Amino acid sequence: MTTYNNIISEDFYIHKDLYANTFLSGGITMFPSIAKWMQKEITSLAPSTMKINIISSSERNFFVWIGGSIMLSLSIFQQMWISKQEYCE
Repeated sequence: MTTYNNIISEDFYIHKDLYANTFLSGGITMFPSIAKWMQKEITSLAPSTMKINIISSSERNFFVWIGGSIMLSLSIFQQMWISKQEYCE
């Protein structure tokens, strides 16, 4: 239900893309059959004209870490780093 609520809270013109590209990542998505359950749940809530596609990978428990490591490698993000001393202040 949360995924559906997030989709419908966005601008209407991108609903189609969000329904067609729901990407699972993180530890909670590792439950067995979660992709099938989400497909069924969102299909029952979404307009019948929408194509629903839940994208999952067996490696999805690493996606959050991979995304974080990519962000950390960007020079623009490195400008926002703070030292341990600054953090402790």
